Amino acid sequence: MIILITGTPGTGKSTTAQLVAEALGVQNLRISDLIDKNIVIGRDEERESLEIDIGKLYEKIKKMELKDTVIDGHLSHLLPFEDAIVIVLRARPEVLEERLKAKGFNRRKIKENLEAEAIDVCLIESFERHKKVYEIDTSELSPEEVIEAELEIISGKGESYLPGKIDWSGYFLGQD
Repeated sequence: MIILITGTPGTGKSTTAQLVAEALGVQNLRISDLIDKNIVIGRDEERESLEIDIGKLYEKIKKMELKDTVIDGHLSHLLPFEDAIVIVLRARPEVLEERLKAKGFNRRKIKENLEAEAIDVCLIESFERHKKVYEIDTSELSPEEVIEAELEIISGKGESYLPGKIDWSGYFLGQD
């Protein structure tokens, strides 16, 4: 069983993934720990981010011959694992903005991530590659509550987390 925990930066991936893996007694892989010079294909200076070769990242992970694993990172949903469970963590843009400010993100990077969250980028990309996709609104949940929801999804009782209930598409309407 491969569980991919993804979402915009600041939604709670790193906070919850390790604890979910521990609760399940499985390994946790953080995408950020796997990035090396063989996987980085460039740097987008304007966006202040690395450009990653997802194919090479996937091959590196496949060589690890994983069985049951939680993989977290905002690119994890791009990995083409068949039958993976994808959990997209979400947060209302105003909550996400405060979290990203606390992490020290600059204004331009915050705006980019708020836009990505508002137009469902991680969710849409997840649907393009996977069949089992769920979403959790972490805006008002404690990390323990998010972990409980993730475990509910993994146990096969995640009907209440099927996508379609979260919609922040109107967040930027009328804003500069």
